[in-house]
Amino acid sequence: MISCTEFIPAYSELFTYLEHIGGREAVIDYWEYIAQNAIQELDKCVRAEGLKGCYTYWSKSLNEEAADFTMTLDEEKKEFIIDMHHCPSKGRLLEFKQMVPYHDYCGHCGLIYRRVLEKLGYTYDYNMDGVDHAACCLTITGPWEDGEKI
Repeated sequence: MISCTEFIPAYSELFTYLEHIGGREAVIDYWEYIAQNAIQELDKCVRAEGLKGCYTYWSKSLNEEAADFTMTLDEEKKEFIIDMHHCPSKGRLLEFKQMVPYHDYCGHCGLIYRRVLEKLGYTYDYNMDGVDHAACCLTITGPWEDGEKI
């Protein structure tokens, strides 16, 4: 069986190809499609467990990918944080000498998960300052009641 990490270069090349044939809009359209059709497990976890569902979802997926990360769940503050010390996907792409990674490869995380969570009333902040070193930070807060925050 092929591991999920074997698909990383293919994803990067797909994003590059889509942008080549249809511009940035084609890439965004593809990411929107994924958000609507392929991330049901995150939606399911959050609907069942609230903010703790984020912890449940990413505990499984990030460990399967062998990511180097720290997750913090503070239900009192309504805050969930993933501090990605080293993303294996981006790290793998940065190691390749035979290809140039898609210039906004990490943008898919910013859009796909945001779409799923914001429709459920959560705030999604994705800090991509470290992506050139395979690092990032994701903060999810909420859900917020009318007048509570924002």
